[in-house]
Amino acid sequence: METIEELQKKKEECERWEKDQSGLWFWEKIGRIPFKFLDKLTPAFIQKKVGVILDELGHYVQSGGQYLSSSRSLTSYYPKKNIQSFSDLNNLSIEEMDQAVSKLATNRKRFATIQGASTGAGGIFTLSIDVPVLLGTQLKTLQDIAICYGYDPNEKKERLFIVKILQFVSADIVGKETILKQLSRIDDADAAVKREVVSELQGWREVVLAYRDNIGWKKLFQIIPIAGFLFGAFINRSSVSDIAEAGMMFYRKRKIQERIRTYKSTLQ
Repeated sequence: METIEELQKKKEECERWEKDQSGLWFWEKIGRIPFKFLDKLTPAFIQKKVGVILDELGHYVQSGGQYLSSSRSLTSYYPKKNIQSFSDLNNLSIEEMDQAVSKLATNRKRFATIQGASTGAGGIFTLSIDVPVLLGTQLKTLQDIAICYGYDPNEKKERLFIVKILQFVSADIVGKETILKQLSRIDDADAAVKREVVSELQGWREVVLAYRDNIGWKKLFQIIPIAGFLFGAFINRSSVSDIAEAGMMFYRKRKIQERIRTYKSTLQ
């Protein structure tokens, strides 16, 4: 297992990644175009489909809904290890967890690429199918990353944490800074801070509105049949890639901090 010094270095790697998120990629800068303008360009049935997503995400936060992953899948992520429960993960190093998550992310990106290409080929006719499938892939990827690091998505706190990661990826610079502060306090031992954080995280409607703005405009590129094949493959792959990277960094950091606290408590 790692020493405290090694864990501190890994934590610093996560913090450097967080600082690097301050820049906006070219696509995201374009995405800041007022969504009201895009509403006029977006077909009504797509607006309706994105509206359904708002309700589905709200239901996910409250109960997990159709998107909830099962912790029973834990054993499949560590086939060569005798991992039957979250407590068994205490015998694994952070590096072993990272490897499991990297493999998971690679598989999900491959799936998203194929799925985006297949629905993108149909242009406007298959776009309404693509949006909810992409959302489901993103949510399931984040939940399974949580499971790999030993966090149960059945718990409401984890579902709120996951939705906040979803918002982080879609947020602007100011929004990212705010969300980073919220996420960093999720495991605070102080009861008052916990209540405050949960209260902040429960403002999930702002999360789905950001998701709508971020995803809705990108999907306009898939309206044209055939050309949508390329756009669909690229957009879905990059969307899942961004989500997987953020999920890995945030859950990795939580696990590292948890182990540092445990090690320090045993030395006292």
